[in-house]
Amino acid sequence: MDFEVIPAVDMRGGKCVQLVQGVPGSEIISLDDPLAVALDWVVKGAKTLHLVDLDGAIEGKRKNAPILEGIVKACKEKGVCIQVGGGIRNFEDVAALLKLGVSRVILGTAALQDPELVRSLARAFGSASITVALDAKNGKISIKGWTEECVQTPVEMGRKFEELGAGSLLFTNIDTEGLMQGVNPIPTKELVESVSIPVIASGGVSSLQDLRILKETGASGVVVGSALYTDRFTLEEAIEFIRD
Repeated sequence: MDFEVIPAVDMRGGKCVQLVQGVPGSEIISLDDPLAVALDWVVKGAKTLHLVDLDGAIEGKRKNAPILEGIVKACKEKGVCIQVGGGIRNFEDVAALLKLGVSRVILGTAALQDPELVRSLARAFGSASITVALDAKNGKISIKGWTEECVQTPVEMGRKFEELGAGSLLFTNIDTEGLMQGVNPIPTKELVESVSIPVIASGGVSSLQDLRILKETGASGVVVGSALYTDRFTLEEAIEFIRD
């Protein structure tokens, strides 16, 4: 499978935003039309989009659902893969998103609090539709919009969720997320080497070279937000760079 650069479209209060380390109020980017932003990434070559309802992740209420629905419908017509996370708490949420046309649903807090939910979803909809988000700070899993730290490590939970039927993992290194100071490939590489399902990396990308570093970990792709929105490089440049 080719390494893929996946633009992030994070939504908060109806806008497309980029936060520093997920902290509300730390917006470095705030754009009024998330749908226009998403479609622009598609025009520039995105084959997959990463949509996150930050209100859902932080408050547990998916306030941006109508906007998300519009993006999914518009991009589905263009054959774009959509992965969605943020505030997805139960079986019904997942079923509704998949029916809408979402390709992969990302479970974070819900999976950590109720691991058997992953097994049920994988059996009902197939493993390929279920991604578990493993967000780590100081080497430990973090949940509830990165406000609570757990005792488990990404490797421990990655193996567990693979056994439960998750089709892929999204690993975010909170220590580097949003800072645009470069990536730390070691935690990603450790997770990739501990499981046999695809791992998508996230957190800290600030240059084209960071993409190469993460590609060399064996990750299947990388979610990129702030670096694209602040013009560290363009999506076209990123796609061409990793192709070489």
